[in-house]
Amino acid sequence: MATAIPCGNTVVTGLRPRLLSSLNTNKWRISQARVSTEIGALSFSSSSIFPPNLTHLLFNSWSPKIPCHHLARRLIVKAARDYYSILGVSKNASKSDIKSAYRKLARNYHPDVNKEAGAEQKFKEISEAYEVLSDDEKRSIYDRYGKDGFKGSTMDMGDFSNPFDLFSSLFDMDIRNRGARNMAADGEDLICNLVLTFKEAVFGVEKEIDVSRLDNCTTCDGSGAKPGTKAYTCTTCGGQGQVVSSSRTPLGVFQQVMTCSACSGTGETFTPCNKCGGDGRERKSKKISLKVPAGVDSGSRLRVRSEGNAGKRGGAPGDLFVVIEVIPDPVLKRDDTNILYTCKISYIDAILGTTVTVPTVDGSADLKIPAGVQPGTTLVMSKKGVPLLNKGKMRGDQLVRVQVEIPRQLSDEERRLVEELANLKKTKTLNGSRR
Repeated sequence: MATAIPCGNTVVTGLRPRLLSSLNTNKWRISQARVSTEIGALSFSSSSIFPPNLTHLLFNSWSPKIPCHHLARRLIVKAARDYYSILGVSKNASKSDIKSAYRKLARNYHPDVNKEAGAEQKFKEISEAYEVLSDDEKRSIYDRYGKDGFKGSTMDMGDFSNPFDLFSSLFDMDIRNRGARNMAADGEDLICNLVLTFKEAVFGVEKEIDVSRLDNCTTCDGSGAKPGTKAYTCTTCGGQGQVVSSSRTPLGVFQQVMTCSACSGTGETFTPCNKCGGDGRERKSKKISLKVPAGVDSGSRLRVRSEGNAGKRGGAPGDLFVVIEVIPDPVLKRDDTNILYTCKISYIDAILGTTVTVPTVDGSADLKIPAGVQPGTTLVMSKKGVPLLNKGKMRGDQLVRVQVEIPRQLSDEERRLVEELANLKKTKTLNGSRR
């Protein structure tokens, strides 16, 4: 049976060998007390090689009934990969060699480039190794004590930087697409409402809308700086646009990166423009021609690119989003791409059939009512509905629901005729039953 003992950055494994009956057992006979004493001498509290309970762990697993020469053990030490082997450099490598090795490996294993499983973990190991070996003090401690040299010291392992920030600082770029701290900022999107009539929404229309937005300042040309002055590096953040605050906690050092309040993250400070106050933008009104496609409805949003607020310091402008609101029609109702209409006819027309004129979005149109139509019947007027959005040649239908009106009062003549019709109906029913 094997016993695994963790010792710092190594794993010590004790293995029981098979009985060496063919060998001279006198050569393997050792004094248990002597071994215990010698190993115990190494198991002092500050040692990372043998913990204080090593003797107890080694000898309590032995059976006292078995001779010591049958309990000979072999210790196998498996060392974890050190920082030098991770970067693939020798222990006497120069700083430039270490930096060159890191840059090459970081490019290959960055998770935004390498999508293989384990690439991100490998990238973090490479970054951790570089941060230690690129620092003279940390490297000296590591060469003497290994990773255990950082335990309990002021440079705890928790002090390591974000590997992606480390990568960005060397390559002068930001893989996470956060943008350089002193680069331009895109403008904000704007939203406005547009009211349309029922038919304008159905067939589309071209409208001119007035939009109030932030445009580049004409005095400073969008730079935000007073004309005739120059920008200089922010003394608070040193031109980085960010400041780092560190605080030590029981779990390690906690670092927080914040936008520099002195330069608002630009890395530069300047004398602000008198007109825009340093923002580089001023509010203006602009008329924009908007083509509304056929088939829009209440709640539809149209996007007009680059017609939002202007960006800062040359950044891309935002977009304009136009939200459609449609005024309902008093007669025609809309159900997606279909138009709904209710047609009222008399009971005589329902019996005999007729042709009626009904309104549509295309104008008035004739609709033939078949004889004997039942109340609530829906008749379809093909392709008289709303065009499909962005598919103008395809249209919905107009659905006409037939509503039969029953008169509440009849004239004497009308009552006489209806009664005659009722008697005729009864006679036919009796004759039919006799057959």
